[in-house]
This record gives sequence, C-alpha cells and structure tokens, in this order.
Amino acid sequence: MRNGELPLKERSIVFIGFMGVGKTTIGKVVAKKLYRDFIDIDVELEKEFKMPIPQVFKEFGEKAFREREKELTVSLAKQKLHVISVGGGAFLQEEIRKACLDSCIVFFLDLSWDTWKDRINVLIDSRPVLQGKTIEEIEELFNSRREIYEVHHSKVNTDNHDIEEIADYIVDSLKLTWELYN
Repeated sequence: MRNGELPLKERSIVFIGFMGVGKTTIGKVVAKKLYRDFIDIDVELEKEFKMPIPQVFKEFGEKAFREREKELTVSLAKQKLHVISVGGGAFLQEEIRKACLDSCIVFFLDLSWDTWKDRINVLIDSRPVLQGKTIEEIEELFNSRREIYEVHHSKVNTDNHDIEEIADYIVDSLKLTWELYN
C-alpha cells in the first residue's frame, strides 16, 4: 500500500458502462449487500441543479453539466466505503477516469448492443445524448464509448443475467480479492 492510498477493502466501488446498462440498479443491490452508502452521481446532480438532467442540458448546457459532474465524481472517488454509479458519459473525462481508477475499484458493466437496443424505448426520452439521433448514430455512440469503458479493474457481462446474480458475482469477487490482497 502506497503512502496515503486507501486499503483495497475500504476503497469505493464505481460502476461504469453505457446509459441504461443497470449501473444504478446493480449498484444499489451491491451497496446493500456490502452495507455501504450508494451514490448515483446523476441523482446528486439533479438535486444540486434542482431539475432533471435533460433540463440541465437545455438550461445550462452540457459543458456546465460535465464540469460539475467532474468535480463531484473526483471528490467522491477519494472517499471510502461508497458504491458509486457514474453517468454513461462521465468516463469520457480523463480526470474522472484517473480519479476512479487510482482511488476506487472500477467495474465495467458490459451489455451487448442487441440486448441494449431492446431497452431504447424506455431510455430515449430521459437521455439528452440520445435526442434526435438515428439508431445507427446511437449504435456508433454505444461502440465508441465502449472503448473508453475498456479501462477498468473488472468487467462484468450482464447479458442474460438477473440483477441478484450479477450483484452476488460482484460481491463474491470483491470478497475474494480482499482476502487475497489484504
């Protein structure tokens, strides 16, 4: 353990992945199983701005949203014992990526395009980044972001698995890692 670095068992856990992959849902279950606080960055930002994210994008612009997202995420990444869900675009910011990878345990929740596109009707209205895009443009966005998510500590494929099964797998893998490396 380097000077000032949190022990592995105390590090916050961060879930990354494309919008609608289940970061919040799975994160809440994992947090409960580990007796940790759950923090959804998007929910925290909605509280701060006192409006839904699509409205934040309209009234303040994506740049203002991303700046505050970065400040909040970097600050929380340095704290211990949280389970954090970051927005689908957060990991595009180098400072967020670096803070999370250096101070937390980062899980990439992966989902195939075919499985994800079955969820599009539920997501399209609440995700400003998807507004006005064709299915081809959304698939291009999906694939380009996937490259960013490939830098992580652990990847979990969520296709054809239920929430409890995924959460149990994550918790079991964390506990094994903590035993081996602490």
